[in-house]
Amino acid sequence: MILQNWTDEHTSKFQKETFKVKHDLVGTGLFSDEALIDLLNRHPKDQLDVCTLVDDQVFQYKFRTGDVRDVDGATLLAAVKAGSIWMNLRKAMNIHPEYEAVLKQMYGEIAMHTGQKPFHARGGILISSPSARVPMHFDATETILWHVRGHKKVILFPQTQEFLSDKDYEAMIYRVTEDYLPYDESMEEAASVYDLHEGDMVTWPLNRPHRVDNLSYCVSVTTEYSTPESSIKNAAMYTNAVLRQKFGRSPNWSNATTLEKFIKAGAGTVLRKIGVLNMLKSEDMVSFVVDPSTPNYVRDVEPYPRTF
Repeated sequence: MILQNWTDEHTSKFQKETFKVKHDLVGTGLFSDEALIDLLNRHPKDQLDVCTLVDDQVFQYKFRTGDVRDVDGATLLAAVKAGSIWMNLRKAMNIHPEYEAVLKQMYGEIAMHTGQKPFHARGGILISSPSARVPMHFDATETILWHVRGHKKVILFPQTQEFLSDKDYEAMIYRVTEDYLPYDESMEEAASVYDLHEGDMVTWPLNRPHRVDNLSYCVSVTTEYSTPESSIKNAAMYTNAVLRQKFGRSPNWSNATTLEKFIKAGAGTVLRKIGVLNMLKSEDMVSFVVDPSTPNYVRDVEPYPRTF
């Protein structure tokens, strides 16, 4: 079994409240350094994000993109341990058969406990330096963080307009990159902090704003899946974005009736398909390469567009 201590109480809280349970992904043997090096050597480079951080006045931090096309897995892992690197092996839990089998078991057990239909989950693997931080953001789909190795903190914020406004949500819906949320240190006073160690899994309600501090070399699995609730909300928020931008309205998701949400969701599906809003696609620029000859493996370069 992957899940270790799931109870009826967890079933009642699932997708409604934040909670932790234990898991045994370490026992699969797929997340040792040796296994990760092998995985990094096989994983498609166009599905691998290697980033470092830069300070930002509005968002606290922003990610800078790195080029690792000529870098082997052992060097990449050494770079994470030595510097301030954050890596996301996107869809690793779906692309590689041995990891996909584990993902199916993870969600098969959740489905068994909750009585829900099978999940069509997507899963990535995060490998993070001790100093790596994930800026405050939210996810448009249901998300679970399965921490495998190391020590990190997940800082979760209230789901109110102060922390995630409708306007910021709408912007994410039609913006291709950069889903950060405006951040101020005073927000920490209202936050809930979850310490994660080996074998901790944490799940929270849809769209809850959060950020992450890695306190050691960390390996985690992040999984996401769509639900009717998330699909309806995202489509309706697209309609709200159209109303705000094209007609100067100030729509409010939380005050809308159930009927209004369904109508807006139907409209949003059509409006998005015909492209009423121009997607604000900001080009992903590479600004460093991973170089073992530099102390922290980060060598700055003149920025150029990511084409891989």
